[in-house]
Amino acid sequence: MKLRDSISEALRAASKSGDPALVAFLTAGYPNKEQFREHLQAVAAGADVVEIGVPFTDPMADGVTIQRSSQAALAQGVSLRWILQELEAMPRLKTPLVLMSYLNPLLAFGLGKLAAAAARANVAGFIVPDLPLDEGADLRRALETEGVAMIQMVTPVTKPDRLKQLCDSSQGFVYAVTMTGTTGKNVSIPAEVMGYLDRVRSLSKTPVCAGFGIRSREQVELLRGHVDGVVVGSALVEVLERGGNPTEWLSTLRPRP
Repeated sequence: MKLRDSISEALRAASKSGDPALVAFLTAGYPNKEQFREHLQAVAAGADVVEIGVPFTDPMADGVTIQRSSQAALAQGVSLRWILQELEAMPRLKTPLVLMSYLNPLLAFGLGKLAAAAARANVAGFIVPDLPLDEGADLRRALETEGVAMIQMVTPVTKPDRLKQLCDSSQGFVYAVTMTGTTGKNVSIPAEVMGYLDRVRSLSKTPVCAGFGIRSREQVELLRGHVDGVVVGSALVEVLERGGNPTEWLSTLRPRP
């Protein structure tokens, strides 16, 4: 099985009951570089897929929480190379891992070496928010050699033709942004978003996960039947920041038995 297939399989298995699967985000090395492995294992224990953020100096799609965590991780010397080395050295997790990175760190690492290093580190996919579909051929080709997914993002203002293109080319899952702007906003999900998510789902052959602003079980329940999974980011980073238990907190987003 190709690494990328483990993402969609995990999401489909978790959402079989109709309840959305959980994709949980943490910034690598935050709040404490020495606890990265411990935090990753705790998040993986409560999630169906883990999205690991590669810290970057100008994370334009991210709100203040992830910007803050990114700056703190960079100050501790966290880099893409360090993350891949840590992942390769630690015991393999059953939960699929996805790296969220802006393009510059990937280019600096070298696209030719990236796919092999990612596969050795058990990374199943990449999300690159600042890489347009039309400019992503080189990275897609590189990742394809190791069966690593290139996950595409869509938004409520993506035009219909473009939406179909993005859904057709996305691997692992389609990341459906629930609102325009940056991550982490504590706002209610507008009713019209459901129709947009239904459109994305009708076009996608891979699972669809909704992200940006997901913070509560009520929001997760609202999205039931409209998506296969939800992405939880800023709220979880804040849990880690407070020294909370990420496994327990993630369990509060699951439906009650």
